Amino acid sequence: MSDNIFREVDEELRNERIKALWRRYGLYVIAGAVAIVLIVAGNEAWQWWQGTTAGRSSDLMQTALDAIEDGDVATAETALAAVEAEGSGRYPVLARFREAALMAEQGRTEEALAQYDSLAGTVDSPLLRELAQIYAGYLLVDSGDVAAVTSRVGALIAPEHPLRNSAREALGLASHKAGDNVTALAQFQQIVLDPLTAQDMMARAQIYIAQLTAEGVTLASETEATPVDEAAPAETPAQ
Repeated sequence: MSDNIFREVDEELRNERIKALWRRYGLYVIAGAVAIVLIVAGNEAWQWWQGTTAGRSSDLMQTALDAIEDGDVATAETALAAVEAEGSGRYPVLARFREAALMAEQGRTEEALAQYDSLAGTVDSPLLRELAQIYAGYLLVDSGDVAAVTSRVGALIAPEHPLRNSAREALGLASHKAGDNVTALAQFQQIVLDPLTAQDMMARAQIYIAQLTAEGVTLASETEATPVDEAAPAETPAQ
């Protein structure tokens, strides 16, 4: 993030609660998740392309993406539906993911959630199933239904899971929304303590922690906490 964005975030911390930050940055989180799907699914589609003719599927998908960029939702939905019905290889799955994201962007949360839950239960790729669970978890953050979020992402917070920090963020935000700030802080601390946390997620987690700390929220054990403004890497907690 640029210095200007950090100054803007500092101003937010003085005047807004975490829920306001999530309203502001939540779409960027989801957009980043969609980008991951495009990369993963696009890579698999390319591998399939090398041995199969996929021109029509590719053209329809590009039509949908162009229409979304232009704000033409009706054309985008028609093209995505065509990919789902007629596409080959991974294109129908990619179209379903993009359709769910489009629903979420339009505020059609229940439809988007149903689509992600369907993908999580039907896609053959384990990674894509888990990505669908992550997106569903993010969509449920504002409901404060921790049980519903946990049912989607709870199994993904294992220490070695590649999506563990996305799962922790969704659980932390849902916990905060439900009023359980201690659990929320613990989840955000785990993100900060993870040496493999991506820079953008690390920055968000530090913002969450700073706000909760300013509100007087603390963990039972001081060893679970880490300073969010410290320049040097945090030491590994004692086992």
